[in-house]
Amino acid sequence: MLMLVFYVGNDRYGIDTSQVVEVIPMVILRKLPHAPDYIAGVFNYRGKIVPAIDLCHLIQGLPSRSYLSTRIVMVNYFDTGNTPQLVGLMAERVTETINKPDNEGGENGFEVKEAPYLGEMIMDEQGMIQQVRLEYLLSERKHLV
Repeated sequence: MLMLVFYVGNDRYGIDTSQVVEVIPMVILRKLPHAPDYIAGVFNYRGKIVPAIDLCHLIQGLPSRSYLSTRIVMVNYFDTGNTPQLVGLMAERVTETINKPDNEGGENGFEVKEAPYLGEMIMDEQGMIQQVRLEYLLSERKHLV
């Protein structure tokens, strides 16, 4: 599986690229009053209003920093009617992909109930990468997107 790698602080995370539509530069976001802090805002993506979830804020509790490599990763998720919907995932240092063999990794042997979207860990020469499972990340936030 090909994974898009990004950072939260000094920790690396990955998203399965089969779920990625496009990686775009940061744009001006319109804040949503009373939305949870991890919802960075909404923006116009090719004529559609799309929400942006700040993965740094969601995972670590601190907003994404404004690096040149901070990006919005456009992904599809399927709503309850099985209709694809777009959502933007804001992340830091989105600069590389890695190819993870399907038989590598596996379950960690532990799960955090409050964060079921955090999946398996894999290793490479730079250290650990934790997979973000979009099906859990977005399913819990359907009412916001």
